[in-house]
Amino acid sequence: MAQQNGMVEKRGAGHWLTHAGLILGVLFIFFPIWLAFVASTVTQPEIARPPMPLLPGGHLWQNYSKALTSGINAPVALMLFNSAVMAIGIAVGKIAISLLSAFAIVYFRFPGRHLFFWLIFLTLMLPVEVRIVPTYEVAANFGMLNSYGGLILPLVASATATFLFRQFFMTVPDELAEAARVDGAQPMRFFVDILLPMSRTNIAALFVILFIYGWNQYLWPLLITTDPSMNTIVMGIKQMFPSGDDLADWPVIMATSILAMIPPVLVVIGMQKLFIRGLVESEK
Repeated sequence: MAQQNGMVEKRGAGHWLTHAGLILGVLFIFFPIWLAFVASTVTQPEIARPPMPLLPGGHLWQNYSKALTSGINAPVALMLFNSAVMAIGIAVGKIAISLLSAFAIVYFRFPGRHLFFWLIFLTLMLPVEVRIVPTYEVAANFGMLNSYGGLILPLVASATATFLFRQFFMTVPDELAEAARVDGAQPMRFFVDILLPMSRTNIAALFVILFIYGWNQYLWPLLITTDPSMNTIVMGIKQMFPSGDDLADWPVIMATSILAMIPPVLVVIGMQKLFIRGLVESEK
């Protein structure tokens, strides 16, 4: 009995130590974000005068209102909208194309289907940075400069998502496809009514990852857009930093940075349960 009590005590101590370590890790990661938030609520002299305050100031509404309505080349509100359109377009486009391509590779028998899959998979060796010049030339020839199509379409192909959906579809029992065929369901009916509902957790997990990927894009929007009204929020934050002897408006920059973090955080929180299930489960 004493030995069992000792095991319980050790287990309890380890439990609390684990949680304490997690809490310390979260605080360590969150502290810079807290400092950015505090800096977005104070005045420029308060930031410049050491030590920097650790508690929020009284200029929250003024700084955030100025951030939303101002900007170097375009209002921050417009840049947030552009980033949201780009991120949602990339996420939805990648998932739609990957679902259809994986469905065709798994459920249709046509010559060279395995070759096509590996050709798609080989594109992982060529990230956007490697093929950015020919991609830009194609986008320019199609008249997609300074447009949402130019921001989204060149980035919608995803070999990773195609591979993940292909692997998931291969785990679906063949009896489901046979039963659908016996019931007279057409291939797209089987895809929409059976495969899509079964893939919802995988779709949610990929949507979160791809939304953040699209939101954080910097190089491609910088290259494809010359009109300030098409700037994204990541571009806007970079443009706010001064050049030469100019002084940075740090409260506005920090407010813009906090605003830029809110949409990805809301997406992660809103889809948290499906995101976790999509990563750890395989529904059949």
